[in-house]
Amino acid sequence: MTIAIYPGSFDPIHYGHIDIAKRAARLFDTLIWAAYDHQRALKTVMFTTRERIEFMREAAQDTPNIRVMPYHGLTVEFARSQGATVMVRGLRVTYDFEVEYQTALTNRALAEDIDTVCLMTTLKFAFVSSSNLKEIAFLKGPISEIVPPFVEVALRKRLVQLGEDHDEKIKLVSLRD
Repeated sequence: MTIAIYPGSFDPIHYGHIDIAKRAARLFDTLIWAAYDHQRALKTVMFTTRERIEFMREAAQDTPNIRVMPYHGLTVEFARSQGATVMVRGLRVTYDFEVEYQTALTNRALAEDIDTVCLMTTLKFAFVSSSNLKEIAFLKGPISEIVPPFVEVALRKRLVQLGEDHDEKIKLVSLRD
């Protein structure tokens, strides 16, 4: 039985993430879709770990071999703790390849027993990133084609909750995935 993990921030998820997760679930017996718990890291996120996990669970509810869970610490250590031998990553553009290649080599140096498999994004979602999504939402642009309705509602509500503190909004939407 092959267990794979699909780790990331997923702040928030979008259809590109969901596409990769569901396609990876067809390739492996179990896919653990894992959201990094940023409360213990330096990166600022718009949604809490609990909120991101809820989004992921809702998106994966029709795919029984996807388990959604949070994690912290080294990704390879989390993978080992779950019995995973494969790490799934999504690629959109050339820049992603360079970043993922470097990360895969680093992870390989840390854990030779865990392979990285990269799935090319579906062309329809090649431009989508959580950062772009947040920026479009901040500017009140249309996002219904790139996120499920439950994410759109939560994102728009979060931006309202942030109120008129434009500096904080700009800081949050300008983060990279």
